[in-house]
Amino acid sequence: MSAAPTLQSLIAGRWIGQHGAQPLRSAIDGHVLGYSHEERPDFAEALAWGRQQGRNGLMALDFQQRAARLKALALYLAERKEQLYALSHHSGATRADSWIDIEGGNATLFSYAGIGARELPSGNLVHEGPAIPLGKQGRFAGSHILVPRAGVAVHINAFNFPIWGMLEKFAPTFLAGMPCIVKPATATSYLTEAVVRLIDESGLLPSGALQLVIGGTGDLLERLDGQDLVTFTGSADTAAKLRVTPNLIRNSVPFTAEADSLNCSILGPDVSPDSEEFELYIKEVAREMTTKAGQKCTAIRRAIVPAKHLDAVATRLRDRLGKVVVGDPSVEGVRMGALASHAQQADVGERVEQLLHSCDLLFGARDGFEPRGEGVANGAFFAPTLLLARDAHAEGGAHDIEAFGPVSTLMTYEDLDEALELAARGKGSLVASLITADRAVAAKAVPVAAAWHGRLLVLDAEAATESTGHGSPLPQLKHGGPGRAGGGEELGGLRAVKHYLQRAAVQGSPSMLMAVTGEYVRGAEVIETEVHPFRRHFEDLRIGESLLTHRRTVTEADLVNFGCLSGDHFYMHFDEIAARESQFGKRIAHGYFVLSAAAGLFVSPAPGPVLANYGLDNLRFINPVGIGDTIQARLTCKRKIDQGKKSPQGIPQGVVAWDVEVTNQLGELVASYDILTLVVKKER
Repeated sequence: MSAAPTLQSLIAGRWIGQHGAQPLRSAIDGHVLGYSHEERPDFAEALAWGRQQGRNGLMALDFQQRAARLKALALYLAERKEQLYALSHHSGATRADSWIDIEGGNATLFSYAGIGARELPSGNLVHEGPAIPLGKQGRFAGSHILVPRAGVAVHINAFNFPIWGMLEKFAPTFLAGMPCIVKPATATSYLTEAVVRLIDESGLLPSGALQLVIGGTGDLLERLDGQDLVTFTGSADTAAKLRVTPNLIRNSVPFTAEADSLNCSILGPDVSPDSEEFELYIKEVAREMTTKAGQKCTAIRRAIVPAKHLDAVATRLRDRLGKVVVGDPSVEGVRMGALASHAQQADVGERVEQLLHSCDLLFGARDGFEPRGEGVANGAFFAPTLLLARDAHAEGGAHDIEAFGPVSTLMTYEDLDEALELAARGKGSLVASLITADRAVAAKAVPVAAAWHGRLLVLDAEAATESTGHGSPLPQLKHGGPGRAGGGEELGGLRAVKHYLQRAAVQGSPSMLMAVTGEYVRGAEVIETEVHPFRRHFEDLRIGESLLTHRRTVTEADLVNFGCLSGDHFYMHFDEIAARESQFGKRIAHGYFVLSAAAGLFVSPAPGPVLANYGLDNLRFINPVGIGDTIQARLTCKRKIDQGKKSPQGIPQGVVAWDVEVTNQLGELVASYDILTLVVKKER
């Protein structure tokens, strides 16, 4: 055994593993980088540590505080990224490839930090309101809440993105307040171990919030219960085996998978070889074949093109692929590195041989493939390989076999319906793209294709100026797909965080619901005092604190003055005859006059803790307000969010959402909305 280090697992707050087991080799020249460890982790201890120590530490923080920790962690890792780049080189990745893994992973942390700060409350309960009345007298209502699960998330990840693949799952899990155990693919686990060591050294995470397993999962899955969950990224075969683990079925443990994905890209029937979109298509296919040496779950495996343009597409792709320099990424001019391991190299070779039973070779190793660099003969390099399906509709072949490397298959269609039929033959994928300049083509294709693909990119010359490309999942959008792709969902902004929370329906009186949710629910008891709520600092405001305003009678002069001020001379406000013939039977006030008049009723004009109104949510005009109607407003403190922020002057402040109900003289609701304000905290 060489002097290479033995990787370690982080279990129950300590690093374990002293004796080397499986060698992990550089994809560039085959030398041993390190070893997995022989010692088997005590998974009972790991789960107990996560459920107790990890969960207690996470529950000592709220959503806002965990979002702040994610941001701090992203900044910490950004300062240390170069040591990760140096190590990533050995996975066969170019600098650009590693950027996706390292800085893409970090960007995901930043993204979820922002999502948490903007969209989640203080505390550890999300109220999915509004409450729904369940009785006729307003005394019984129901609503939904989301709370952190009491278990541990087990994340089993793929080899191709050992950093981003871990962080894309960790970020929403951590934000949701759920501890996790990460199990990376062994072949590139040295990168995951390196980033987990940095995270551990940062001291930013509570102990037990993140544990790492190097090597096999042993009996881990057999020890899970209904509060735990499992995510898996990898092959469909492995996903199918894990999904039916008896203990997971017995305890209804949630299991989500991202598996094989025979993604496709369709060249629209409207695109000609001399158009800008045609060149975009060639670039997109070639890029997806060669970025990360094609080892992307989102790479284009099937390129579906009009039969009349096959020769032009094939010629342009061969020319472009012929210019790709393969070799050691440290060598000047190299644009594509190696596959991640020698095992992967062998697997891709076997899959290509299978594909050649139904495909012709258009470009491959025979076309001048000669990797550059020292020791590359011992590396895991594979030539960019372009195939042509002899029969686009044949069973098997490119519709069923994924070569997880720089391999793509051309297939032809006669019309758009046939193209969409071929796209569906992949039996479900993570992403499909349509390159077209014709909006009618997109309007027809997307609703059909959406049933078979998790994400759809419609690319034209306009979008190309900003497009992140076919193969780039984004934290704000769903990542996952139906059928063969696993049926799960990852990423997706707030949607992903909610995946790690438990939803429950709660029923009770409005006042009880307010007590449970920490958010004002209409119909609940309110707190009325002689002090105007706008005169209270953030800390002193109580949920349910309320002001019932004086009344104001709307006059014709109000409508005329508001119309002249705003420029809104809509006939319903000024034309007596037309208004009388409308469904309202009379002239009515501008909705935004009602909004403004309500503000005049409840605003406290003198300087005070309320700094600014920065938005309205859920604005609705329920009933019309006519000349002679009398309006009144109720302002109630609905929600408080402490984001831990300060003004540019350094003044601490929080966010307060106010519920506003505007009623008329009959007690009817005429307008309803939430006001968002910045409120000063007391100086300490």
